[in-house]
Amino acid sequence: MSTTTGSVWRQPAQVWAVAFACVVAFMGIGLVDPILPAIAESLKATPVETELLFTSYLLVTGLAMLITSWVSSRIGAKATLLTGLGLIVVFALLCATSGSVEAVIGFRAGWGLGNALFISTALATIVGAASGGSAAAIVLYEAALGLGIAVGPLLGGLLGEVSWRGPFFGVVVLMAIGFIAVLTLVRGKGEKREPVPFSAPFTALGRPALAILAVAALFYNIGFFVLLAFSPFPLGFGAMGIGFTFFGWGVALAITSVWVAPVLMRRMRRTTIILTVLPLLAVDLIAAGLVVADAMWLVVCIIVGGLLLGIMNTVLTEAVMEATDLPRSVASSSYSAVRFLGGAAAPPLAALLWHHYNATVPYLFAAASVLIAALTVFLGRRVLAHIDDEGDGAGEDAEAILVGDAA
Repeated sequence: MSTTTGSVWRQPAQVWAVAFACVVAFMGIGLVDPILPAIAESLKATPVETELLFTSYLLVTGLAMLITSWVSSRIGAKATLLTGLGLIVVFALLCATSGSVEAVIGFRAGWGLGNALFISTALATIVGAASGGSAAAIVLYEAALGLGIAVGPLLGGLLGEVSWRGPFFGVVVLMAIGFIAVLTLVRGKGEKREPVPFSAPFTALGRPALAILAVAALFYNIGFFVLLAFSPFPLGFGAMGIGFTFFGWGVALAITSVWVAPVLMRRMRRTTIILTVLPLLAVDLIAAGLVVADAMWLVVCIIVGGLLLGIMNTVLTEAVMEATDLPRSVASSSYSAVRFLGGAAAPPLAALLWHHYNATVPYLFAAASVLIAALTVFLGRRVLAHIDDEGDGAGEDAEAILVGDAA
């Protein structure tokens, strides 16, 4: 990992432009959370159909991740970022003007394509342009992720009180601003392009370390998205109540991803952190299932889950970046493709389990998936030994980034 000397917050304008667009892109993940019950009611959709809003979005995002490095290596990072942002604007607008749940599901799939082109390229762009090395870039990226995930449900709740269409119109406006920022601030001329073979992301998954982390992330993401996408239904709150709940969840995620995870990585090996946090997350999910009938305690479990998810996101991202000698864009796209497939499967499965059994079972299913993720890392810990070697001192670098030049 690169040595870091400056503050993570002192970055070139183009890094801030991409980071802002990242915030808005990640808002799209949780944006529909507060309006799921409203969409189900307004469009006469079942919970399973409503959860497909997440599935179509995440499934296409995951599959498209496999070609994003090939695309960006040929047309350039800036053009790929703008294409992704443009697609999100178009499909968010189409979602806002749709008259059926099937149409919204389909347009969310198009949104997922734009999201894939943007997100995978954005991480590589930030890593390449950020001052302070790769650790600074990852912390900044995770900060954008946390802020976007936190603000998304809050914005969705506020605009959802007016209409379920409101959050989609909100994304159109914000993404258009992000498009203009990237267009004007990100440098495109003189960009070095090294064409990546179309097969690169597929062959990358043949690397044992990356494959283990990707499989672990797939099962981890099932737990992540059961908590995020299923919880609005048993909570029984209105749009604002759901929005504030997941705003708190997102803030918790952002705090631990940006500040707590680097401190832990200073003191512990990456695999040790993963094997500690995943069982704790499973316990939290089991607790959520047991208290699901009590909204107050379910909110507590959701917030605690956010704290644990923030640590996992940062540690997993850093581990993937150091797992192989592959170009970061290739490693990121391969890993993300598998990870998002887990997220795509989780919401409708949770709704089906709820329909056939009760609201406790989806959380138990999520807990079991998270434990499988932990078992995958445990069994592969010898293959992952080098990411622990890379991690020695990484926490010091990351903590130095956060304190920067405070003295």
